Amino acid sequence: MTEHDKETKSENQRGPTRRESVVDRRSGVDRRDDPNAPEVTGLERRRGPGRRLSDFMRAAEEGELNREQFLFVQAIEAFKRVNSKTFPAWTDVLEVIRLLGYRKTMPSELNLPAAEDWSERPDAPANVKSSRRERTDEELMGGDDDQD
Repeated sequence: MTEHDKETKSENQRGPTRRESVVDRRSGVDRRDDPNAPEVTGLERRRGPGRRLSDFMRAAEEGELNREQFLFVQAIEAFKRVNSKTFPAWTDVLEVIRLLGYRKTMPSELNLPAAEDWSERPDAPANVKSSRRERTDEELMGGDDDQD
């Protein structure tokens, strides 16, 4: 047995070769039916024949934002400018979303088994700012009501 044969044999013992792991699509086996596949969450953006982007997504990808998207982008840009943050954290993004007036009033359309779904009243307060921070923001915006 040559040195090359020994290396090839040891590689084969580590796991299946690529040829053994490839599925011939002509065989009728669909990889999407794999029981080991990750759970479907509703967030998948897979596209292919017969799967088109919604007008909502297509327009945004082409640079045509609707009013909702434009307001969100402007709010995030303002947050980044005011707070000197180039890359806001996810908690910052959620804060901006809540300050825009969004509330969780409907059941989730996503399948997220590790997270509990919940909802709140449409008129629920944002609850993202401390009272000290609200006073500071009012002073910055010139909203000092004590002068009247």
